[in-house]
Amino acid sequence: MTIKLAEKSDVNRIMDIYAFARDFMAKNGNPNQWGPTKWPPLEVINQDIDKKKLFLCLHEDRIVGVFFYDFGKKIEACYNKIEEGSWSSPETYGVVHRIAGDGSVKGIGSFCINWAFEKAGCLRMDTHPDNLPMQGLLTKLGFKKCGIIHVEEDDYPRFAYEKVE
Repeated sequence: MTIKLAEKSDVNRIMDIYAFARDFMAKNGNPNQWGPTKWPPLEVINQDIDKKKLFLCLHEDRIVGVFFYDFGKKIEACYNKIEEGSWSSPETYGVVHRIAGDGSVKGIGSFCINWAFEKAGCLRMDTHPDNLPMQGLLTKLGFKKCGIIHVEEDDYPRFAYEKVE
């Protein structure tokens, strides 16, 4: 598998992958993370592409996954306030959001998250309390649950995870 920046010409495939992910989550006990809002909307996808922060996972030159990645100092406003815990790393970190695969290849999530961690050295992620597959993956990859954060997209709290070199 390889990672590359997303382009506008990839939008239809990206939206198909997110539709698959919403359906997968709903069928696996997590209907509220992206389902009710049809998250992420096309507007957000286009903004991510314009900012060069949306990445694709390719398997044999076919797009099989998508995720948002950014790195910097205090880059995620909703991470500035964490409840029932604390971050262990400095203010500079990487973040992965909106990670999804099309279900055709095993290991897409691990590959993408490991790619981001190798770039950042400190990576933060969050997930819905009902997203047991993602919680399991993050734990398997060595992330520690740090507390609870809140996002703007909905009123559900999110479990906050972090991995530091």
